Amino acid sequence: MSYTKIAPALARASSEINLRRLTLSSGRRQQSTATSTKQKDEQNDSTCTVSVDTAELDLISQTKNANSSQTNKIAIDFENTKEAYKSKDTLELLRSLLVFKLCSYDFLVDKNKELMDVSRKVFGQKAFDQMMKMTFYGQFVAGENHQTIKPLIQRNQAFGVGSVLDYSVEEDLTQEEAEKKEMDSCVSEAEKESPGKDHREKKYKAHRQFGDRRGGVISARTYFYADEAKCDHHMETFLNCIRASGGSSDDGFSAIKMTALGRPQFLLQFSEVLVKWRRFFSFLAAQQGKAGMEALEQKLELQQLQECLTKLGAKEDIQNWFTGERLGSSGTIDLLDWNSLIDERTKISNLLVVPNLETGQLEPLLNRFTEEEEKQMKRMLQRMDILAKHAVENGVRLMVDAEQTYFQPAISRLTLEMQRIFNREKPIIFNTYQCYLKEAYDNVSLDVELSRREGWYFGAKLVRGAYMHQERTRAEEIGYEDPINPDYESTNRMYHKCLDYVLEEIGHNRKANVMVASHNEDTVKFTIQRMNEMGLSPTEKKVYFGQLLGMCDQISFPLGQAGFPVYKYVPYGPVNEVIPYLSRRAQENRGFMKGSKRERVLLWEELKRRALSGELLYRPAV
Repeated sequence: MSYTKIAPALARASSEINLRRLTLSSGRRQQSTATSTKQKDEQNDSTCTVSVDTAELDLISQTKNANSSQTNKIAIDFENTKEAYKSKDTLELLRSLLVFKLCSYDFLVDKNKELMDVSRKVFGQKAFDQMMKMTFYGQFVAGENHQTIKPLIQRNQAFGVGSVLDYSVEEDLTQEEAEKKEMDSCVSEAEKESPGKDHREKKYKAHRQFGDRRGGVISARTYFYADEAKCDHHMETFLNCIRASGGSSDDGFSAIKMTALGRPQFLLQFSEVLVKWRRFFSFLAAQQGKAGMEALEQKLELQQLQECLTKLGAKEDIQNWFTGERLGSSGTIDLLDWNSLIDERTKISNLLVVPNLETGQLEPLLNRFTEEEEKQMKRMLQRMDILAKHAVENGVRLMVDAEQTYFQPAISRLTLEMQRIFNREKPIIFNTYQCYLKEAYDNVSLDVELSRREGWYFGAKLVRGAYMHQERTRAEEIGYEDPINPDYESTNRMYHKCLDYVLEEIGHNRKANVMVASHNEDTVKFTIQRMNEMGLSPTEKKVYFGQLLGMCDQISFPLGQAGFPVYKYVPYGPVNEVIPYLSRRAQENRGFMKGSKRERVLLWEELKRRALSGELLYRPAV
C-alpha cells in the first residue's frame, strides 16, 4: 500500500500545494499488457553501438483523420558521417578523437583528478582552464553559465537536436566528509537517542561504509545535505536552469535531483513505508493464491481480504477501509485501489506508519519526530512545488532524475504526485525509470495505468541505470536482496519490455510520452521499428530520444535531421566546479571506447572525407 493519499498531507505542508485525494474509476484497462518481441541481445548502454549495418527504416506518418493515413518514408543512415557530423567543424572532430583516445588509457582515467590538480599547479589557473576547454571540458560541457551555453544550444537546435539543461556543479568532498554529511542527514533524532528500537529495515537505514554515495557511480551527480539554506540554494540553481531552458528553446527540458531539495532522511523513511505497504498487499495476495502474478493482475476478493485481516487481528482503522462506498461494487481490489486507502493525517510524520503482519495493527515507523524534522519534510515538498510551477510558467518540462533504490520509491511517489497536478493539460513532469531494476516493469505499468484512470499525461524517461555496482555491493554487504537484474541481457530485455509497454500505451492513448535515453544503437533501431509498426509519427512528439553531450553524435544528429525529437543532456558550470563531473565522464568513456571503436572509426572517416573533398575548413552554417 503506497501512499497515494499522501496528497492531503502534502497540501497542508504548503499553502501553495493543492494535491487532491485520489479517486479511482471502477473501469479497468481494456488494453492487454504488451509484451516485447524477441530481440537480438544488446550490449551494455555504455556501448554506443553494436551494429555497423545501415538502418534504412521506414516511418509511417499518420494524419489525424482516423479514416485515412499517408505514409512518408524516412531513411536513417547511422553511418553517413557527413550528416552525423555536419554540426561540427574539423577542430571539434579532432578534439573528439583526442578525448576518446585519452579515455581509453587506464592510467589517465584512474589518475585523472590527480593529473588535473598537478596541471593546475604547474600551468596556472588560466592556462589550465584553456587546456580543459580544448579537451575534456569542451567535449562534455556546454559552457560556464547561461549566456555562454546559448551558442551551442542554438547550433544544436538548428540541426534538430534539443537540450536538457543540467547544472553540473557539485561539492568536491573527501570520502570522510561525504560519509559524515550522509550519516548526519539520514539518521533521525529518535534513532540517535534509541538506536534499534524503531521498526526500521537495514536497507532503508544509513550505513557509514556506503555513506559516500559517489562510490561506484560514474554517470550521476551526487548531492549531500548540509542544511536548509543549502537546499534553498540548490532550488535557486534549478530555477535558473529552468529559466535558461525556457529562454533558449521552445521545447526544452531541465533536470533536477530530489536529494538536492531536502534532508534525505525523509526520502529513506518514506521509501520504507511505501515498500512495506506494497509488501503487505503482496502478502494478502499470496493468501488468496495470487502470488507470482504481475502487479496489475493481482485482484483481491474483498470478502476473503476482510476475513484474512480479521484472523490477523486487524483493528478498525484497517477494517473500515474496505467498504462499498470507498471502492465501488466490483467486489475486488487491485494495487491501485489499495494505494487509495490512506486516511487523511494532520502531520506528514503521521503518514509514516507501517502494518505489522503479526498483530494486524498500524505502527509508527519511528517513535517520534522533532518539530524541525517535520518542518524539513514540508520544505522539501514546497521546493518541489515551486520548481514545478516555475517549469509551467516558462514552458519547460521537468525531468526528475532517478537515484538509489533506498531513495527511489519516495522520489517516484512524489514525482507522481506532481504529475497528477501539473500534467493535466500536457506533459510537464517526467519521471525516470531505471530498467536494470527487477521491479521496473511493475513500476512503469502501475504508473501508466494510474494516469489512464485519472486522465493526466504520463511522462517517462527510460534509462538502464547508473548505480549498479554500488547497489549490488551494498545489498551483498548489508544483507538484503539484490534489486538489480542478474545480467546485461536481462536488463536489455527489461528496457525493451518497458519501452514496448509505453509505446503500446501511446498507440492506445496519445497522452503517454517517453524519452528513450540510451546510447545503444540497437535500442534506437528497436524504437523506430516499433513506431513504424504502430504508425507512430515522429512529428507527433510523443517519443523522444536522449544522449549525453559529446557522445554518440552519429545517433543524435541523424535522428534530429530526420524529424525525431532528440535531446542532448547539456551540462554546464565553471571549469573548476565541474571537475567531478568530468572525472566521471572520463571513467564512463573508458568503458565506452574499449567496448567499441565505432565512434572513432566514424570520426576518422569524416576527417578523411573532408580532406579528400577539400572541406577541412568546413564550418557549420547556422
